[in-house]
Amino acid sequence: MKKDQQTEEYSPEPVHHDKGTKSGEGLDSFRKMLKSTINFEGSDLHVKAGTKPRIRVRGVLRSLDTEINSEELCYQIGKDLLDEGQYKHFQKHGQLDLAYDYDEEHRFRVNIFMARGKPSLVCRLITGNIMTFEQLHLAEILGEVSMSANGLILFAGITGSGKSTSIAAMLNYVNQRKRCHIVTIEDPIEYIFTDAKATINQREVGIDCLSFDEALRALVREDPDVVFVGEMRDYETFESAIRAAETGHLVFGTIHASSAWQTFGRIYDLFPEGERAQIRKLLAYNLRAIVYQKLLPTLHEDTPRIPALEILLNTPIVTKYVLEGREGELLEVIKKSHEEGMMDLNSALLKLYEEEWISLKDALDATPKPEDLKMKIKGIA
Repeated sequence: MKKDQQTEEYSPEPVHHDKGTKSGEGLDSFRKMLKSTINFEGSDLHVKAGTKPRIRVRGVLRSLDTEINSEELCYQIGKDLLDEGQYKHFQKHGQLDLAYDYDEEHRFRVNIFMARGKPSLVCRLITGNIMTFEQLHLAEILGEVSMSANGLILFAGITGSGKSTSIAAMLNYVNQRKRCHIVTIEDPIEYIFTDAKATINQREVGIDCLSFDEALRALVREDPDVVFVGEMRDYETFESAIRAAETGHLVFGTIHASSAWQTFGRIYDLFPEGERAQIRKLLAYNLRAIVYQKLLPTLHEDTPRIPALEILLNTPIVTKYVLEGREGELLEVIKKSHEEGMMDLNSALLKLYEEEWISLKDALDATPKPEDLKMKIKGIA
């Protein structure tokens, strides 16, 4: 990074105009890499100067058997891929997001960025192949939840835990069964939907709208029934989403949290202290479900990964506990409410282990309470 002596602010290393190969050569190489990503059923392509291109297949990065990418080739890919305005933005900011259509069936979300003074690219394959509940091994109760008339449904978990994949299955479940208008607000779009009974409009932040918050505020003019907010990462986005749920819409969203019941604390942290009581009340009455998801490797080659789900449904007792500020006691409520469709993480892991989907080691590694899980396996708890 270079330091501006006058402003004392940092700016990115410059993007060099004079580096590159032949015009068109970068795009030709780039398309070959994208084709390999498609052929190997990869989810992401990583292009970095000084290394071979890598493809993420079933969660693991694997190098292609090809030549090492030169710095000049990486610059040329940028020059061939970006128009004049985009390249100027890349020069100024050191990074840029864009969408690239490989063909009519395959679209990639591309992030080109500078790293140690050299350009790199990460490309996410956007697919229309939306998996079903059965293929993803999702709980049947989530079908019932997804057909709710209104309210808020949150998927919690870390990046790469399959939250968007599960929500796509739920949205498509609605699409196939209900005549309604679904609006998605995503960054980036990860699955391309085809209208069935529903009409679906997908908006991408940075391309179709400026921000999640702006797109949510525009919803009142778009007559939606169902809304998907790709990530609830700040105060404005979450407030707009919960207000949409309150006014009769069914809102799906994702959030980073380490369990279903701990998601409440993550939400409250987004708001100033003086507003948390009001948000607690809005959640108590408008929440439909929180699903915490963790992806685990399986013992079966035909199913590389499987989700372990912790499911919290908003029953009257849950509403009561939230209103009283007793969110820390909700794990015990989940454990006692399996018959209503709820599931705690350790019980989900136990089921996957007993059905021989996952190894004992992976089950114990996935839980924050391994001793409790060991007792469950022994039949003590």
